[in-house]
Amino acid sequence: MAIPQRIYTPTRSRNYQRPLIFDIILFNHIGNNVELSVVISVLIFSNLHFVLIKINIERLLIIGFIGQTSNTPLFIIIMTSQSNVSIYFPQKLVFGKGVLQDLPQEIASLAVQKVLIVTIEPLLNPLAFFIEALQSQGIEVAIDTSIIQEPTFDDFLTLVEKVRPFNPDAIVGIGGGSVLDVAKLIAAQLDNPQQLHEYVGIGLLKKRPKKLICVPATAGTGSEVSPNAILVDNADNQKKGIISPYLVPDLVYADPLLTLSVPASITAATGLDALTHCLEAYTNKFATLFIDMYAYEGMRLIAANLEKAVTDGKDEEARTQVALGSLLGGFCLGPVNTAGVHALSYPLGSSFHLAHGLSNALLLPHVMAFNIPSSPEKYAKVAQALGCIHTGDDLSTAYAGVEKIKALSKACGVPSSLREVGIPKEAIPQMAKDALKIQRLLKNNPRTIEEADAIAIFETAY
Repeated sequence: MAIPQRIYTPTRSRNYQRPLIFDIILFNHIGNNVELSVVISVLIFSNLHFVLIKINIERLLIIGFIGQTSNTPLFIIIMTSQSNVSIYFPQKLVFGKGVLQDLPQEIASLAVQKVLIVTIEPLLNPLAFFIEALQSQGIEVAIDTSIIQEPTFDDFLTLVEKVRPFNPDAIVGIGGGSVLDVAKLIAAQLDNPQQLHEYVGIGLLKKRPKKLICVPATAGTGSEVSPNAILVDNADNQKKGIISPYLVPDLVYADPLLTLSVPASITAATGLDALTHCLEAYTNKFATLFIDMYAYEGMRLIAANLEKAVTDGKDEEARTQVALGSLLGGFCLGPVNTAGVHALSYPLGSSFHLAHGLSNALLLPHVMAFNIPSSPEKYAKVAQALGCIHTGDDLSTAYAGVEKIKALSKACGVPSSLREVGIPKEAIPQMAKDALKIQRLLKNNPRTIEEADAIAIFETAY
């Protein structure tokens, strides 16, 4: 274990004020991996957009999360007498409206000569200034827009061979989760003797030779800050995960203005996906109080602002709050990850090519209802994060949260049943079998899901 260091946590925020009380946090820092250890005291900050402090005397835990949405979020973590938690952060995260303007200069400071941009065609016009700014710095730029749906192994391998002769120094992913996942994997694969089949799974990737910058253009997947990437295996048509700290980017620029042009239907589906990340982390069998702070605040931000972002896509404040909630959900994906909702949604995407966010939105209330008996207190807190008032009874409050999710989905124009999106009922038994293969997520669920349970959930959702 490294010797604890005295760390002052800086911020880029122009509105940042010094804390009223500033004490020293002691923790171990190894690369991007922060292993939390001891704190001396509590911090009190002023002029912040939100403050979440959680104190649990019985377990001798104090957690402080202080953030500011006007520019870069500021993270302060305080823990005492708690077993270590490992989380991998990007080396630098910049969040705020208009921050993309600063990224070309940041990339130029990396002394790179060639940059590959992985994005989608609808973003080429909004990104014209960005591409021109890189080229004006003498940086050679190649652009790929081939990822238009959830990528397969073959899609990824084809793209690797396409860009290999260009041999970029840095990969910039600008788009939704599929684009970011592929960008992360390209940065890991180029100049790496490992082959894809050797690192599918958890912790098998040995290095990432290329610099990696991620810029989310939707508010949903959280891929920009997670150690995860997902591809569909052409051999069995199943989604496979590659999970490694090497997939956490060097730089993340999260600019909510990039989401202003996202259509209402995609805003709704990706927003509910982000909400699901937070909710499944918070209720996870392996939930920790550290991750709970991200998950709870993420749920609160998304639930309070998603409908506004869907109905008025130009509402910059609503877009910003949903984007921040999505970012917080992304931080949940490494240390805790998702559970039953995501596992059951995988067959909808791989077999019927249903968008990932929509798949989760269709199943979320039904998996919640299944899980509540195993953890009514935690789901009652979920309901409160969603905006429900505690009734005095955890169980009834928890079920009110299920109804809140249904109401939010309806208000956002999301279909309410598998039937509405064309899933044949006779496919349910095979979907259940396929979902049961996703044990890396099912093991996280607060209540065990057997094949019969999966069938029942799908039928309820039908």
